[in-house]
Amino acid sequence: MITAVDTNILFDILLPDESHVLSSKRLLDEHASKGQLIICEIVYAELASQFGSEKETKAFLSDTGIRLVNSSEKSLVAAGERWRAYAKNRKPSACPQCNHPVHLRQRVLSNFIIGAHAFMHAEQLLSRDRGFYRTYFKDLKVKG
Repeated sequence: MITAVDTNILFDILLPDESHVLSSKRLLDEHASKGQLIICEIVYAELASQFGSEKETKAFLSDTGIRLVNSSEKSLVAAGERWRAYAKNRKPSACPQCNHPVHLRQRVLSNFIIGAHAFMHAEQLLSRDRGFYRTYFKDLKVKG
């Protein structure tokens, strides 16, 4: 089984988040024992930000058995299409007191690239951001 991994699972372990470190470590170990763990370029870049060198990043990936699988054009197009649908469906809002426009947090395209990559290149995704992926990637199996 091929399992894609979202950055938040790896950060829980690397930056130890006391509320999630044990569950994320257990989740990663469980799925590593069932097959391959992969990440896309976005997760690789976010992960690399936590290490002092490329060598350290590669050592972490080697130690954990996680490998980089580059996104396909098809997965990148799917990410763009789903982000466009998301952005189009955002309803503008205004402050109820002064009527000034309020800009709701927009999901950045990188979240959609991670989701589309997992959908096209893996059988499931490990992430704590399950609600987002279940909303915009209903056809993707998400564990977390």
